[in-house]
Amino acid sequence: MGGDPVELEPDEYWGVAVPCNLELLVMLGERGWVGVTLPAAGVIRGWQETFMAVWERSIDGLGPKPAYKAERRAVLNGTFERLAALAEEAAAG
Repeated sequence: MGGDPVELEPDEYWGVAVPCNLELLVMLGERGWVGVTLPAAGVIRGWQETFMAVWERSIDGLGPKPAYKAERRAVLNGTFERLAALAEEAAAG
């Protein structure tokens, strides 16, 4: 998340790969896989802020339908929130 924000735009590789990687971490965390260490919830929320800011300022340039845009925003935020919640649970013991 600390690189060039252009790489996080929705039509760029990392704009697609980051949500996929987050989903994988959620899946591993939800299933309790041994050895999975999640970042702190604050770090995840920082990623969310960075990623979603890039997404919000660049998505309209791709001409999405309003319904798709709203649904995709909800899915992306939900994924970050699920991962942050898992990190909070792990930190609580």
